Amino acid sequence: MCLDPLRRSGLLGWIIATSFALPVSATEYTVTTIADDLELPWSVAEMPDGSALVTEKVGRLQHIAQDGTITAINGVPTVYYASQGGLLDVVLHPEFTDNQTLYLSFAGGDQQQNRTTVVRATLAEHALDNVTTILEVSRDKDTPVHYGGKLAFMADGSLLVSVGEGFSYREEAQSLNSELGKLLRVNDDGSIPTDNPFPDKAPRVYSYGHRNPQGLAYDATHNQIWMHEHGPKGGDELNRIDAGANYGWPAITYGLDYSGAIISPYQTAVGMEQPVIYWVPSIGPSGMAIYRGNMFPDWQGDILIGSLIDHNLRRLRMVGGSMVEQPTLLDELDLRIRDVRVFRDGSVYLTTDEGQLLRISAK
Repeated sequence: MCLDPLRRSGLLGWIIATSFALPVSATEYTVTTIADDLELPWSVAEMPDGSALVTEKVGRLQHIAQDGTITAINGVPTVYYASQGGLLDVVLHPEFTDNQTLYLSFAGGDQQQNRTTVVRATLAEHALDNVTTILEVSRDKDTPVHYGGKLAFMADGSLLVSVGEGFSYREEAQSLNSELGKLLRVNDDGSIPTDNPFPDKAPRVYSYGHRNPQGLAYDATHNQIWMHEHGPKGGDELNRIDAGANYGWPAITYGLDYSGAIISPYQTAVGMEQPVIYWVPSIGPSGMAIYRGNMFPDWQGDILIGSLIDHNLRRLRMVGGSMVEQPTLLDELDLRIRDVRVFRDGSVYLTTDEGQLLRISAK
């Protein structure tokens, strides 16, 4: 582990860069396989009865009962399934028990013109009704990568949507004339909140300078937004998001291009935020959740992040908004963790690229 003192927004802070972490003994938790024959399960959401909705990247939405019974949900919009594109996130409306409303993000369009898209729909029996597009990212792109597509509701009922910069369009992450490489914020019907930071030039943009944000979580306890993003070759970042802030990509970065070429000679710049944590080499961060539950009391307030490269789950122990260590779980399974969610009973649900829905519970 190396510590590098830097100035962040004029204040002295510590940026931790490490890919080293000690594993947590598997004797401290139990892993149960709920389902193991899914096709690229991307995201999971908890239903009121404790069952789960799981998106499959190929374009299917599945309902999975606690006993593992799988039922397909009909009426899912057509998605552009190619490379990193497909059906992405699913979240329930905060008042789902009353309105049966949910949200899906996906890659829409085709090879020549595609974009991150969000729809709102009602769940009736095992089908989606009233499917309405509430957000299509502007502009279109012709690359099947870096969609972002993570969704999270804030306490005020507004919806956050992470958007990647499309890889070949990375310079647009710094431009407020494009929604690529941004965190967007809309109301639950897709209308624009009046208190977004750029009401005239970029009304849906909440923050900018992002690369490929694959993890997004809102911590209601502290009214904080956390988002992580893939770096190129090194330089994965975890950021605490502030309205209107610029997170630097590609003007500043701790990573190199995949060829080894320098993307930017700068790692800091005036007016650009530093990550709370960055990883060199990359860990390939995936799903993320803030732990608030009773099953694992020692985990309260910790940040759980899947690692696609290291094939484990990292538990970032947070003290006063700073990370003090990052022990790992599930090293013994050697699986690519794709999504991470904390259910109401305090257990942790995961999806894996190997096709599983897993539940972590205390022994």
